[in-house]
Amino acid sequence: MWFRRDLRLHDHPALLAALDQGDVVPLFVDDPVFDTASPVRKALLHDLLLSLREATAGALVVRRGRPVDVVSTLAAEIDAPTVFVTGDHTPYGRARDEAVAGALHGAGRHLQRVGSNYVVEPGMVRKPGGGPYAVFTPFLRSWRKHEHSVPAAAPSSPSWAEAPSDPLPARPILDGSFEDVMFDRGEAEAHARWDRFRADGLGRYADRRNSPADAGTSGLSAALRFGVIHPRQLLAVIDYENQHHLAFQSELAWRDFYAGVLFHRPETAWWNVDRKLAGIQVDTGAAARERFRRWCAGTTGFPIVDAGMRQLQRTGWMHNRVRMIVASFLVKDLHLPWQWGARYFMERLVDGDLASNNHGWQWAAGTGTDAAPYFRVFNPAAQQERWDAKGEYVRRWIPELGKPDYPAPMVDHAAERAEALRRYKAARER
Repeated sequence: MWFRRDLRLHDHPALLAALDQGDVVPLFVDDPVFDTASPVRKALLHDLLLSLREATAGALVVRRGRPVDVVSTLAAEIDAPTVFVTGDHTPYGRARDEAVAGALHGAGRHLQRVGSNYVVEPGMVRKPGGGPYAVFTPFLRSWRKHEHSVPAAAPSSPSWAEAPSDPLPARPILDGSFEDVMFDRGEAEAHARWDRFRADGLGRYADRRNSPADAGTSGLSAALRFGVIHPRQLLAVIDYENQHHLAFQSELAWRDFYAGVLFHRPETAWWNVDRKLAGIQVDTGAAARERFRRWCAGTTGFPIVDAGMRQLQRTGWMHNRVRMIVASFLVKDLHLPWQWGARYFMERLVDGDLASNNHGWQWAAGTGTDAAPYFRVFNPAAQQERWDAKGEYVRRWIPELGKPDYPAPMVDHAAERAEALRRYKAARER
């Protein structure tokens, strides 16, 4: 069983299928592509692997190297006829798995994909005519009608086999640039968090989810990203007559929707979904780089933007409403490429997911699947007044707010909004 973004034992169809065949060697490949991950994400991965090793009675094998080499080598060592995996639908994951499948096939072995990391496997929710959805609302209606399996229990008495292992990936020492990030460090912690949210937050979710100073979200994004908990397990308790439950369900649907967009159009990870905006004018010179540096540092002079960027620096996470605000500011106030921001987020976010992150950035940039026109431009001051009226969030992350050393706004929002609209209009007319 080759674990990837499914670091759990409960509700794990691929693991159950593997155990049905006999003794199982659990494997995690320490892929060199992980080397560029942020320190906080590496720290969390270390903790999750430690937890999974304990859950597998010490049997988890970690091997460092390219998956195409590591998986085929270990399969030959233990003479495993089949390697079981949860399906991966990202561009990198699909190419990697095809290479591994080819290497295994050449040795008379087989890569068996079972299940996915989503409620409904990407590519399965389609229009009546068979094509993929390009807009979320009709996708949601169809997604809600799509059948999905119920969660399965953990294996009652798994039979683990052993093989030599490398050490776990090193856990970085998080210096003063990070606070003590309290992400769930294993399956039990993720379920405990979910139980607390069900008891206190789920019934008020629609009212509280947009307030960054309020603990109104589940806090499970990192657990979902690493597969410590499956979204199917969360949907199992949804009350379809409750508006708050339905609002939470729709957020899980967004996750499936963006995964489907990336599955059907892998080029949209870094290129505009809306090709009509491919030629939009963006700034990329030395002055643009300096504006980007100030955005990253949280010194733009717009408190809600700076608070979000500092939260990201200190914790590896940012509230979703604030993600939309800072993204809109980068693209439409500073006129920088959305790809700059998307790449920075993927480097820093502990829950960074290519499909959700990059298509979320395109939503903010107006170049993606969003049904709303490109001319939506968030006003940072209005957003702060609406979602952080008491200033609790901004004061937490900007202790110098209101003092002489806090910078003045680096741009005039009204002027930059007009400039953004001019650029978008010109691009669409071309």
